[in-house]
Amino acid sequence: MPTVETVRGPVPITELGPTLVHEHLISISTEFAKFYPELSWAGPREDVVDRVTAQVQAVRDRGITTILDCTAFFHGRDMDFVREVNDRVDINIIVSTGIYTFDFLPYHVAHRPSSPVADDMLTRMFLRDITVGIGDSGIKAQSIKVATDVEGITANNERILRAAAFASAETGVPITAHTHPADGIGTRIQEIFRDGGVDLRTVVMGHSGDKTDLDYLRTLMDNGSVIGSDRFGLYLPGTATLEERVDVIATLCDEGYADRIALSHDSVMFSDWGPPGRAAQYFPTWVPTHISDVVLPALRERGVTDKNIESMLVTVPASLFAGLMA
Repeated sequence: MPTVETVRGPVPITELGPTLVHEHLISISTEFAKFYPELSWAGPREDVVDRVTAQVQAVRDRGITTILDCTAFFHGRDMDFVREVNDRVDINIIVSTGIYTFDFLPYHVAHRPSSPVADDMLTRMFLRDITVGIGDSGIKAQSIKVATDVEGITANNERILRAAAFASAETGVPITAHTHPADGIGTRIQEIFRDGGVDLRTVVMGHSGDKTDLDYLRTLMDNGSVIGSDRFGLYLPGTATLEERVDVIATLCDEGYADRIALSHDSVMFSDWGPPGRAAQYFPTWVPTHISDVVLPALRERGVTDKNIESMLVTVPASLFAGLMA
């Protein structure tokens, strides 16, 4: 039976169950955490473990059985932290490789050649995380996270996308692409992935739910990809409201696209990127239980069937891992 690697080991793909496809347990600045922990953890680290554990347990209590953690290199991965939390909560956590940057590459990478793509340092990093494990944790990544934002597809960004494409084509690991939907360049990202041999059915075009342009969303899905309506609770200015996101999903489900949509929050359960409590102050609904408590009832009220909800929460996430190679 095909399996997917999780923090606690391999799990049959058929047993992943209801899955949030884009969350972050921890986003910690490595050098701050090592050399200035008092400026990073904002108190005892154990207190942060307790707080994140409580959030993950609340997710599990609502029937979610798997979280895909999309935290990549440069986004603040901490495998020890994630393992500690998972030891306390009976839930599947799948972790990611990749790199979170919109253009900048560290000198260690930038000063080394990117061609051929198979020998690119980025490609080697991604493949190591997938086949050997992240650092010395023994935890194998089963997802590649990349990011393209307002800067567009720069030379550095295209290098990252092509390295991710190579690693995905080699291993069958899915890709989650952070996108800036307002720019509508998702189709170009898809072209780069397709050129690299990626099966677009295993690509999540992240943050697509920010946009209400149905023609654009249909195009992404007709090209094969899953659209991530994955920022529920984070209603940034200029992006779709809760009601608009629900309406878009309901419309697309009526049109038969429930098998191309995945749901999540992109929540960050703890981050040292700002003062403690700031995110909650500005975005009080940006919590990893918002879909369970608010969005699913709203979708049902809008006429979305339980069968379509199961597709978006169970069938679609599982399908992302169907191409994993042993």
